[in-house]
Amino acid sequence: MPRRILITGNWKMHGLRSDLGFFEALTPIAAKAGAEVLVCPPASLLAAAAAQCAGTEIRIGGQDCHTGQSGAHTGDVSAMMLRDAGASHVILGHSERRQEHGETSILVCAKAKAARVAGLIPIICVGETLTEREAGRAHEIVGAQLKASLPADAGAGVVIAYEPVWAIGTGLTAAAEDVASMHAFIRSQLREPAATRILYGGSVKPENAAELLALEDVDGALVGGASLQIDSFAAIVVAAKQ
Repeated sequence: MPRRILITGNWKMHGLRSDLGFFEALTPIAAKAGAEVLVCPPASLLAAAAAQCAGTEIRIGGQDCHTGQSGAHTGDVSAMMLRDAGASHVILGHSERRQEHGETSILVCAKAKAARVAGLIPIICVGETLTEREAGRAHEIVGAQLKASLPADAGAGVVIAYEPVWAIGTGLTAAAEDVASMHAFIRSQLREPAATRILYGGSVKPENAAELLALEDVDGALVGGASLQIDSFAAIVVAAKQ
């Protein structure tokens, strides 16, 4: 079966209840999309967003989860809680989590296992820094992250998101040939390469979405800043049909 394009919006630490109108505006666009549409709002909005999107083609995801189902972990959210609130997916190992919270690939793997137990689809992020790329170590770094972050039995039950760290929120985008090369490399490392979706992230915007999504091994996008405004996110969703 062909891999269906997945367009994912990561709102990061943005969004208030007054922003929930975004989903009403997105509903008719998602209904006509040639892609699967997923939005990951902050945890404070997850249940409200899921309720608003019930019965639509919009899926809702979390931005992180704990390794445990419950416990004395003040401030953390478990995968079971995300599922209970209406999530279908969860982003794990984003570079901002790895950098700001010291998350290791071993921890990401444990979170991915917890997510799968809860019935969530993990979106596991990997990516190199500019220093690592300039040193010719991009494939080495991403390969090591993949090996340590993916549960051994993950198969096609996960999504991979390649986000070069130097392109996140900077306005810079990796050249198409570099994206194609990295995605082909990632696919070569997967247990079920033909069935596993690999997303590209890193300053994806309406102006470059069509070119990126047309690349052979790019199965969608993980969109940051451009997912906060309905016009720009809708344009990226529409680009998936072209």
